[in-house]
Formats: sequence, structure tokens, C-alpha cells
Amino acid sequence: MAISYPLSMPNAPGFQKQNLSAVNVVGIAVSPFTKQQQTYEWPAEYWHLDIALPPMSRTLAEAWVTFLVSLRGYVGTFHAGDGAVKAPQGVATGTPVVNGAQSAAGVTLNTKGWTHSVTGILKAGDYIQLGTGTQQRVYKVLTDANSDSSGNATLDIFPRLREGVSDGQPITLTNCQGTFRLAFETPGSGSASGAGNARTWSVDEAMVYGITFQAQEAL
Repeated sequence: MAISYPLSMPNAPGFQKQNLSAVNVVGIAVSPFTKQQQTYEWPAEYWHLDIALPPMSRTLAEAWVTFLVSLRGYVGTFHAGDGAVKAPQGVATGTPVVNGAQSAAGVTLNTKGWTHSVTGILKAGDYIQLGTGTQQRVYKVLTDANSDSSGNATLDIFPRLREGVSDGQPITLTNCQGTFRLAFETPGSGSASGAGNARTWSVDEAMVYGITFQAQEAL
């Protein structure tokens, strides 16, 4: 049976540690005489993950080893998110959907379908998910959001909208995940490392496996 992407990560064991980076591409020019700065913001924004798994036996490790090998370097994609966050901190009631068609690269998302007139319908730090499959995207809400008397709310989000969204598109609030591939550059540097094409695992004298890997958003 042919492997199809995106894959799902194995369920066990959970991460020993997960580092998340929110990466922007911003240039800065600094005067050597006055130290005044001028910045230029490019539209590229993305998530970077650095994942360490706990020591484990071969029985558990092989699920992760075969998952990583099955990605075939940068070719394959998989779904991942913030492993510490399963549900929003906000009230998050109603049946939220996108409010009106919106173009890619926006930094806000208009939504509707929330319970009417709720303060803190979502809280800063909550995640939302848009889309499924290869265009499954995860966004972080940057400010507290309230619903108005019609059940509408505007969300400040990171990263920018990946694709245009359509009116009525569903919004997922729990176990939010985006689409990732093995990392091909150091976060924020823009320099290719090539490390993701080599998947490495270690085994010590006690036959305990160690696995770490890095990933970045698949765009």
C-alpha cells in the first residue's frame, strides 16, 4: 500500500520537550552614524518545531523511526501542533466559521457563529485551525477577542493567512494542528541546512532509543 501524506505522528510516548518558534522574515538597516533603524517586513511567517522524545524501548521507538523514515526527507508532510495545548482558554462557545471570503496574507481573521456578546470568546494564546489535509493550518490568537451582539469576532492571528478562505469555512478549536515537513533551515536564518534529509536515532548499551527532530511549516 502506497504511503500518502500528510502523515499523523505516533500517539505514544508524548514529547519529552517541544520548542516552538514563531519565525518572521524582517530586514533591518542601521545607520552606522546615528544608529537609527529602518525595518522591512516581508510576508513570510511560519512555525518551527524542535521535538525531543523521551528514552524508550524499541517497541515504542520503531513507530517513530518508521514515521520519520516514511517522510523520505523533505518530500513527506505530517500534522503537528503545540502538544501542550488541547483546548482554548477562552469561552469558545458557538459554532464558529469564517465571516466572508478573505485573501491570503491577512493578519486578522473575521469570524462569525459564536455565542452572542461574550467577553473573552477566545483568549490571547489560543489556537485555531483552518482547513484539512495538505492545507491544514494552525494559527495563534494574539489578543483577547470578544463576540458582538451578532456573534461576530475579529481575531488577530499569527502567522498570516496561508491561503484565501471562504465564507462559512469551519474553524477548529481543539487539538489544532498544521501541516509540517522536516526542517530544511535554521529558524530565522534563511540558510539551508539539509539536516532534515537525514533522520537519525540513537541506541545505547541498554537498548534504549533516543530520537530528536526538527520541523517547519510546509508552505
